[in-house]
Amino acid sequence: MGIKSKLSNNNMLLQKKLKAYNIILASASPRRRELLQATGIEYRLAEKFECEECYPASIDVLDVAPYLSRLKSHAYPTVLRCNDILITADTTVVLGKKVLGKPASEDEAKAMIAELSGKEHSVVTGVTLRMAEREHTFSSVSKVRFAELTEEQIAYYVENYKPMDKAGAYGIQEWIGYIGIESIEGSFYNVMGLPVQRLCRELEYFVEMLPSCY
Repeated sequence: MGIKSKLSNNNMLLQKKLKAYNIILASASPRRRELLQATGIEYRLAEKFECEECYPASIDVLDVAPYLSRLKSHAYPTVLRCNDILITADTTVVLGKKVLGKPASEDEAKAMIAELSGKEHSVVTGVTLRMAEREHTFSSVSKVRFAELTEEQIAYYVENYKPMDKAGAYGIQEWIGYIGIESIEGSFYNVMGLPVQRLCRELEYFVEMLPSCY
C-alpha cells in the first residue's frame, strides 16, 4: 500500500472541512509536495519567492525550524484572501547543539554525513499555517540514529545522489536511508520534510475555530 492510499483513506472528513478554503503550499521541496498530495488535500503551489533564511544566534536549536517557517510565511508576497490558508515549512537537522543546514558543496556534504555517522540526531520540522487574520506554528521532532558509515559509502551516496538541497546532507527515502539508518523515533514523514499526520490534525483544529467569511 503506497503513501497515498494509507493516508487519504483516513482523511475524507478533513477534506470536507477544507472544501471552503484555498490551501496554498509555499515550498520548493518536491518531497513536501508529494506528501501533501498523498493526504488527498487539494492545494495549489505558490509561485517561487525569495526569503533569506537567517535566524538569531541566541535561538534554541530546536526552535530554528519553526522560526524559519514563520519567516517564510511572512515573506510570502501575495496578500491572502479571507479563505486562503498558506502552509510554509522548514526542516533542520540538529546534532547536539549544532544545526546542520544544506551543504554548499560535495565536500561539505561528505563532512556532514561523517559527523552524523554512528550517532543519534534530531530532525525538526516547523510548519506555519497562516490566514489573513490568524496564524499558528507548530513543530515535530524525530530522533534518527545512523549506523557507522564508511568513507566509501558516504562518497558513493554524495557523488550519486547529490544531496546539496537537503538539510543534514541526506534524504532518508534514498539509498543512504536504506543502508545507514539504524532506528527512528517519531514520524518518518517528518524526516522527509513534512509531518503529515500532525499537519492534518493541526489543520483540522485550525479551521474548526474559524467562522465562514462568505
